[in-house]
Amino acid sequence: LDVGLPDMDGREACRVMRKQGVTCPIIMLTGADSEADTILGLESGANDYVVKPFRFGVLLARIRAHLRQHEQSEDAVFNIGRYTFKPAAKVMLDDADGSKIRLTEKETAILKFLYRAGAKIVGRDVLLHEVWGYNAAVTTHTLETHIYRLRQKIEDNPSEAQLLVTDQGGYKLCP
Repeated sequence: LDVGLPDMDGREACRVMRKQGVTCPIIMLTGADSEADTILGLESGANDYVVKPFRFGVLLARIRAHLRQHEQSEDAVFNIGRYTFKPAAKVMLDDADGSKIRLTEKETAILKFLYRAGAKIVGRDVLLHEVWGYNAAVTTHTLETHIYRLRQKIEDNPSEAQLLVTDQGGYKLCP
């Protein structure tokens, strides 16, 4: 977001966006390089303030860092297939018909971990450790039961999973 927008000051635009509930990272790119400008930019709600000229590689690294941090936050929202997944609310919204699917805490944790793994297959043991922590009483049967229930909620045909698939001894999301 530039401070010098044609119709409005970028800092004011940032304030308006934050008031309207925008939670994604905002980086101000600007030629206004005084200490006061930087303070005003950050206090308007920006996550970062980058002064022109800047190195493109450094800007990309900053963007990636902010996105990583945002994905870990409770404000993060993810698209999985036809669903909008809101981990903080423990819900998935069906974009096709607007219906809401309520998720348990463990179902939410499973989806978050699989989403963050990207296209990688996550082994059962890894998922058990990440979602339940170390607990000798928790078995792969516990995980399989949760996966089964999750598929019942999000798959059109749970016996032929398209979103939450089993692959080589583990699971992955195919959003």
